[in-house]
Amino acid sequence: MQTKFAIRPVAIQYTVFMLGLAVMGYGIGTMIEANLGVAPWDTLHIGLQKTFGLTIGMWSQIVGLFIIVASYLIGKIKPSVGMFLNMFFFGLFIDLFMWLKWIPVGSTVTERIVLFAAGLLIYTFGTGMYISPRLGAGPRDSFMLALHDRLGWDIGKVRIGIECTVTLLGFLLGGPVSVGTIVTAFSIGPLIKRFIPFWERVMARLYLSAAQKRELAK
Repeated sequence: MQTKFAIRPVAIQYTVFMLGLAVMGYGIGTMIEANLGVAPWDTLHIGLQKTFGLTIGMWSQIVGLFIIVASYLIGKIKPSVGMFLNMFFFGLFIDLFMWLKWIPVGSTVTERIVLFAAGLLIYTFGTGMYISPRLGAGPRDSFMLALHDRLGWDIGKVRIGIECTVTLLGFLLGGPVSVGTIVTAFSIGPLIKRFIPFWERVMARLYLSAAQKRELAK
């Protein structure tokens, strides 16, 4: 007797979401190992790690939890399951990949540049992947929206203000600020915008395939 089963859309959503977080974690770890500067929030996480100990991933989780609470207090943005999954697993994946030493280390400037570029592409690819299932914005994006609603400022200005503040705090705590930080600030948005449509098409095909399997399983 042949066993029939159907993949549910929610299973597809969470699988792609979690894989996206893993890819993002690997990308951030690669950028950290390149030692050419990282994104503003990661500058803060590294600065906190250098100043107070713990791991980069743990500080990503702690800061994420603090931001979830702040977003609720400021903008009454209720935490979602996706938000908590993002907070916990993103930091976990960063620590896991760096602990396993699955990330190559560049010994020359050229190798580090290539490593940084690869990490940036991997990170933005994974970001588009985790966004496409539409399970909710991550803690930092929710915080941006909360400030936008409370202050009435343009989202672009809010984002710039947050990232400048976070970069300054990270720098004062000893986090890396270099040419890679500037490159990341200007390129991360456009790259994510390119990857989101790709992953939305992938999700549409996966949903269609799941629907066909459900019909066959009847």
